[in-house]
Amino acid sequence: MTPPPVALGRTERFLRACRGDPVDRPPVWLMRQAGRYLPEYRRVRAGIPFLDMCRDVERAVEVSLQPLDLVGTEAVIFFSDIFVPVPPMGVKLEFAPGPVVAEPIRELAQVEALRTVEPLESVPFVFEILQALRRELRDRDVPLLGFAGAPFTLAAYLVEGQGSKDFGRVKRMMYREPELLRALLERLTEMTCAYLNAQIEAGAQAVQLFDTWAGLLGPEEYREWIQPTHQRIAAALDRARVPLLLYVNGGSHLYEIMADSGADVVSLDWRVDLARAAREIGGKVSLQGNLDPCALAAPPSAIRERVRALAAAAAPARGHILNLGHGCLPETPVEGVRAFTDAARALAPEA
Repeated sequence: MTPPPVALGRTERFLRACRGDPVDRPPVWLMRQAGRYLPEYRRVRAGIPFLDMCRDVERAVEVSLQPLDLVGTEAVIFFSDIFVPVPPMGVKLEFAPGPVVAEPIRELAQVEALRTVEPLESVPFVFEILQALRRELRDRDVPLLGFAGAPFTLAAYLVEGQGSKDFGRVKRMMYREPELLRALLERLTEMTCAYLNAQIEAGAQAVQLFDTWAGLLGPEEYREWIQPTHQRIAAALDRARVPLLLYVNGGSHLYEIMADSGADVVSLDWRVDLARAAREIGGKVSLQGNLDPCALAAPPSAIRERVRALAAAAAPARGHILNLGHGCLPETPVEGVRAFTDAARALAPEA
């Protein structure tokens, strides 16, 4: 194998890791890295409704950049929410604190009434945020990530009406009214393709697809209902230009199928044996993860040991990005996040 380059810049290191090219060490960032665990974020967010915060370009740019200087992350993901592009389709919702849909989708007529929207016109602030961040990051050599919610996860909320432990309504719809669910997934897949492509045009250098609730399905149902949407999205993006990362929470039984999604990187939650995944799918896709977010409460020395263990476990894979197995929790100690990113930078090139 070609020896890893020496002293790569942060953008090149990240993109090379995504594509499986040699790197000096794994890059590091964290899901939900701009959030309530940071006092600085809470001050900016104080008194502002969540969706208003997502629409406020100045504030969104500020909190997107906070983890770069405060905790040493090596990539910036723009501050937003997976539901931001959904209201323009004609869906009324509020956050209390998670998404609550005023009229959950239960009939085909509701799906047919969903509007097809042009992202640049329906959510222009998203692209203003991305463009502003790209300007801020260009001289700092930091990659900018875009993201979207995957069709099934969006559908789960739209059908259920709000968060749920098992999202029983959408799962029952799979069996009782499959054509209704297929129609909804089709509309959401079209929207997601257009939304991610617009983010790429606005400056995103990589994009991540979050399918938070796809792990509720078994392998057979995942292949039928989830995988086709991921593959279609992967095929719709200019992958030679921008890599695609895929995250499925609770997907320890699905990662082999995820490797056939067309994504460049499979992001694993903490329930996956990273060494096993590296052996089984690491030749096909790069891996991301997968520290348990709660482990950031450990002493710095223990976090350093965990980071070294993760890097060693992922070594057989073509590429590895250090990250959590889910997002930062509100009670996460800031010093734990710093210890995590510091430990990544301390890794020897051969790790």
